[in-house]
Amino acid sequence: MIFMNKPKKLILGFTGLLASGKGAAAKYLEEKHQAGAYRFSTMLRDLLNRLYLPQSRDLLVKMSESMRAAFGEDVLAQTMANDVANDAHQIIVVEGIRRLADIAYLSKLPNFVLVEIFADPKVRYARLIKRGENKDDNSKTYEQFLADHQRSTEVSILEVIKHATERTDNNGNLESLRKQLDELVKKYKRSL
Repeated sequence: MIFMNKPKKLILGFTGLLASGKGAAAKYLEEKHQAGAYRFSTMLRDLLNRLYLPQSRDLLVKMSESMRAAFGEDVLAQTMANDVANDAHQIIVVEGIRRLADIAYLSKLPNFVLVEIFADPKVRYARLIKRGENKDDNSKTYEQFLADHQRSTEVSILEVIKHATERTDNNGNLESLRKQLDELVKKYKRSL
């Protein structure tokens, strides 16, 4: 990956527990600040689609574990870093950072800022059920939702969060989240 003679970019890496609002934050930055946005789960969903498999949380976890076991713990981060390096947007969001290997690789990118998106468990559960992003989300009980936090793709987030330099509280309404994101962009765009 070569960064010479490329315009400076602000790269915001979003981490946070299940349904904390990482996707809503990324979508807002795309719309309001014309950010480029990448999700770790997109490449996993692409592979599941290619194999004609349903996009369930269980299969996403298995695909992630298989990819990392076969090609190295940082294979997804390498892919993401190359996508970001080739993106012409001045602001780029990398959503769904879950493992220390991800931040070890992504933190080498110039102007990378790791941001925790935080929300309480009950708030996150209500959002998960409402959005129904995965096939099995709408029927999930609160106990199943909490059990999902024990999966390999979720447990590691607790370690990643410790490395965040910024924290965005998403327990409020959408307007509150947007205001915090605007302030975050304003703060870091000054240094570009």
